[in-house]
Amino acid sequence: MNLPEEFVLRMKRELGVDAEEFFASYSRPPERGLRVNTLKTTVERFREISPFALEPVPWERDGFYISEEKPGRTVLHAAGVYYVQEPSAMCAAPLLGVRPGERVLDLCSAPGGKGTQLAQEMAGEGVIFLNEINFPRAKALSSNVERLGITNAVVTCAPPALLASRLPAAFDRVLVDAPCSGEGMFRKDEGAAAEWSTHNVEMCAARQSDILDCAAELLAPGGSMVYSTCTFSRAEDEDQISAFLARHPSFSLVKEIKLYPHLVRGEGHYAALLKKQDGEGGGFARLAPRADKRASALFAAFAGQFLNTTFARLHSVGDRLYSLPGDCPAADVQTLRAGIYLGDVVRDRFEPSHSLAMCLKEGQARFIDLDEGGALKYLSGGTFECGGANGWCVASYLGFPLGWCKVSGGTAKNHLPKALRITK
Repeated sequence: MNLPEEFVLRMKRELGVDAEEFFASYSRPPERGLRVNTLKTTVERFREISPFALEPVPWERDGFYISEEKPGRTVLHAAGVYYVQEPSAMCAAPLLGVRPGERVLDLCSAPGGKGTQLAQEMAGEGVIFLNEINFPRAKALSSNVERLGITNAVVTCAPPALLASRLPAAFDRVLVDAPCSGEGMFRKDEGAAAEWSTHNVEMCAARQSDILDCAAELLAPGGSMVYSTCTFSRAEDEDQISAFLARHPSFSLVKEIKLYPHLVRGEGHYAALLKKQDGEGGGFARLAPRADKRASALFAAFAGQFLNTTFARLHSVGDRLYSLPGDCPAADVQTLRAGIYLGDVVRDRFEPSHSLAMCLKEGQARFIDLDEGGALKYLSGGTFECGGANGWCVASYLGFPLGWCKVSGGTAKNHLPKALRITK
C-alpha cells in the first residue's frame, strides 16, 4: 500500500519502536464485523441462525468478527437482524453508557453504526436524536433506522450550530463521531490515503473544534459526552480534547482509548469520554403530538382489522401519520422521521408503511413466514400463493418481518418498496 510520506514520517516519530509492527499491519486484510440487533433477537438465537462463522469482538458484547466479504446481501440483513460494522468502530458507543428512558443525541450520525448501537441499549424507551448535516446521507441513515425497527429515533438534518440554538442543554448524553482525516481507515479504504494531506488534517481539526463546542451546548448539566474519530492524528484526537477542556472548564476527561491495527483486530479508532459538571439548566420544549381526526380514525380502523398492538402519541404531517417517542424535544429543524412512520391516508383508506412492518413482532400482526427461497423471491419483488383471509399481512423469515404483502384471492401481492428490492 502506498501511504503518504508525511503520514509515514509522523507515525514513525510517534510510535518509535512500534512503528515497524504498525506498518506491517497494512499488509494484512482489513477486519470485518457485524453487530447483532438486539431489538429484534438475542445474541444466543443469532448464533443459531447466523449464515456466518462468528468470533466475539472484545469491546462490544453484541459484536462479532466475520470473514464474509458481502454480508449485506442476506435475508437476515434485509430483515434488520444485524448491522454490518467495522469492529473498531464498535468501541465508542459503549463508553457513553446510555440507559433506557434517556434523551440521547448522535450529532454526526450517518450512516448510523454508532447511533443504532446506542438505540439498542435504549430498548425503545426514551428518545434518540440521530442528526446528519448532509441530506443524502441523512436519508441513508433514516433507511437504516427503518430496517432495524428502531421505534424511538428522531432523524434530523441540521448543522450542529442550528441544533444547539434550538435544543440547548436538552440531552442527557451526546455522541460526537466527528468527520476526520480517516487515517485509521487507510487499510480498508485506499482512497482515504490518496486524499490525505496535512492541510486536510488541519481543516478537520478546526471543524471538529466547532462541532465539539456545539455538542457542549446541547449536553445537559451532569451529562456525559463521547468524542470519537477514525484517525491517529493527535491534532484531531488527544490535542483536540485538551483544547476543548481548556475552553470548557465545566467538563472533565473520564477515559480515553486509542486502537491501532497492529495491537487489535480492527482498524484505527480513538474515543474519549467526557463528563459535564452538575448545574442549572436542561429544560426544553416537548413536541406535542397533533393528529388529524380523519387520519386517526382510518388508522384505528386499519389497526382494528390487521394489528394486535396499539400505538400512542399519534402525530400527523400532511397525509402521513407517526407515533412519536415519549419525552421528545421539539427541535424545529428539518426532520426526516420521528418515532414510527405508521403510514399514509390515501383517499378513504389507510396505507401502512414499510417502517410499521419492520418494527412489528410475531403476534402483533398476521405473519406469513417464508423459507429462504420464498424470502428471496419476496425481496426481489415477487408475489406468492397464500391461503387464509384477504387483507394486509407481513411477509417474514424465521419470524423476522421483511415487509407488507396484501392477500387477495389466494395470492399475496408484494408491497415492498421498489427501492429496497434486491436485484441480482
